[in-house]
Amino acid sequence: MNEYEQEDPIPQGDLALQLTALPRETNGFGDIYGGWLVSQMDLAGTAMASRAAGGRVATVSIDRMAFMVPVAVGAQLSFYTQTLDIGRSSIRMLVEVWSDDPLSSEWRKVTEAVFVFVAIDGSGRTRPVTPRR
Repeated sequence: MNEYEQEDPIPQGDLALQLTALPRETNGFGDIYGGWLVSQMDLAGTAMASRAAGGRVATVSIDRMAFMVPVAVGAQLSFYTQTLDIGRSSIRMLVEVWSDDPLSSEWRKVTEAVFVFVAIDGSGRTRPVTPRR
């Protein structure tokens, strides 16, 4: 068992996004593109980080990413986010993707990554995080 696998896994954090994997997002082998999945993770993380920051954020880095299983067309994907740390202007957030395969009815973790976002102002300059009240 690697560091990403849990014996009895359950999603960590809050549901931020749900969508269905469509044929237009597949590679030549019929699997969903990893890059497309990462972009959806960024959308889910940005939505939750902007709430935590009280405004606009930008993605600074993505680390600790591993794909555990391929995603089939038609799978219902659920994106969960959990805030790990809030600094002066940055937010570290865990983003997990879970798949509910309609053919096998199997619920499994697809991937996870830690995203780092920075709060920015209207000019794109770093600003302090202003937590929501």
